[in-house]
Amino acid sequence: QVQLAEFGGGLVQAGGSLRLSCTTSGRTFSIYAMGWFRQAPGKERAFVSAISWNGAETFYAEPVKGRFIISRENNKNTVYLQMNSLKPDDTANYYCAIYGPTLPFDRYSEASMYEYWGQGTQVTVSS
Repeated sequence: QVQLAEFGGGLVQAGGSLRLSCTTSGRTFSIYAMGWFRQAPGKERAFVSAISWNGAETFYAEPVKGRFIISRENNKNTVYLQMNSLKPDDTANYYCAIYGPTLPFDRYSEASMYEYWGQGTQVTVSS
């Protein structure tokens, strides 16, 4: 059974930083691309960032480019999202997900391409 667990959410003031982590179990983590999405109240789940299986490729949504950094440590089955210069608009529940293992990694911004999801961690940015 595949399980993902996110950690690191919390309350932070605007301009501050948080580092989210996502650990996985039940799959060979190192061969799968991973992604982060977020969902604010009343809004659809939105793509934030994605990383290829070996970390060679990373992608970001426009609102977070230059502020967020995605990385991974395959020996720890963990993917990270370093979030800097946080804004109130970043307030959301953040989810990590495993990209479909047999799919070309070219639709990384589409939630439907991800096969397994964590329960999410809440990030709240106060103004």
